[in-house]
Amino acid sequence: MDLAGKRVLAVIPDGTRTMPMPLLHTILGRELHGRVRQLDYLIATGTHTAMSDAQLSRHLGCQVSGGRAGDEQIFNHVSDDPAALATLGVIPAGEIAAISEGLLSEEVVVRLNRAILDYDHILICGPVFPHEVAGFSGGTKYFFPGIAGREIIDFTHWLGALVTSSEIIGVADTPVRRVIDRAAAMVPRPHSLIALVTHHEGVAGIFCGATHDAWRAAAELSSRRHIVRVAAPVRRMLAVMPEMYSDLWTGAKGMYKSEPAVADGGEVVIYAPHIKKVSEVHGHLIEEIGYHCRDYFLGQWEKFRRYPGGVLAHSTHVKGKGTYDAASGTETPRIRVTLATGIPEDMCRKINLGYLDPATVNADEWRAREADGWLVVPRAGEMLYRVAQKEIV
Repeated sequence: MDLAGKRVLAVIPDGTRTMPMPLLHTILGRELHGRVRQLDYLIATGTHTAMSDAQLSRHLGCQVSGGRAGDEQIFNHVSDDPAALATLGVIPAGEIAAISEGLLSEEVVVRLNRAILDYDHILICGPVFPHEVAGFSGGTKYFFPGIAGREIIDFTHWLGALVTSSEIIGVADTPVRRVIDRAAAMVPRPHSLIALVTHHEGVAGIFCGATHDAWRAAAELSSRRHIVRVAAPVRRMLAVMPEMYSDLWTGAKGMYKSEPAVADGGEVVIYAPHIKKVSEVHGHLIEEIGYHCRDYFLGQWEKFRRYPGGVLAHSTHVKGKGTYDAASGTETPRIRVTLATGIPEDMCRKINLGYLDPATVNADEWRAREADGWLVVPRAGEMLYRVAQKEIV
């Protein structure tokens, strides 16, 4: 890359993504300091909470104080601060209708963190995994929703919910990805990508170069390394969540990555005793609406349309596929979702999820019942499980 004398902004993930960020930070510093005019970092928080200096220090592997690491400035993106955002343009309703295959027809305002305007080159650095909203994470998704305004964040998440998580996850070409790429065409600075495919065994691959090309290559490798195909649908799946997921908003990835492999009438148990909250940011809204399938909201749209699309989408992703009979007011989820977490039983019932005392969960007992269709997923949230017969497009 021709970066000599330029101001470079590295857009990187927060702590909910597995990657050797301290190593990458060290490499970027070694290669670019003294060569570029400035190197700073912007955390693509998207729908997540900002990171503290202590969290950033662990994340980057260096001392961060007052949002600085030596000569580098470390920014947290804040999606709901108008002063921090710049309007790049509008995607017309007609174009949205075509891109979304008729699912939605409304114009989308494209806003992005205005810090990008202070730099000459944007360097996106982050991993690629199967993703419940976009199909695969990474690439231009670090712009939208990574450092975007609420309008396009809510729009893309709700569009993904209309397709449903189980249909979109692990698919490279999706309506959501098309909207994201269309919005990224409005970014007024050149950008490139370092895309990593990480696995529990280590780094499986690194792809560098033009953003779309590097992402596409990484997504192809991710589809081979991050998708586990089970021989038959699973009756009960225990998703053991690592501590990098601090609330259900992030820890629900255990459901997203499990749902496609679970049999009709089956169950996903999200095991995370360390999770005590539903959401650091959106908990009050989720307590109001609860967790429901897509058709529950569509069948009562006038009641729910005022809620942010991102919150409604999260609700449907966690509950999974299902049906809703408006005449009787009956919702029938395809599978059951049970929390074995630090969230109290009364709260689980209030938000329309099952409860299981985490102290009663014994992973060895689950493993002993594999012949009964029970499956334990260690370090859940990144590996996608599907039934072997289902092809990935």
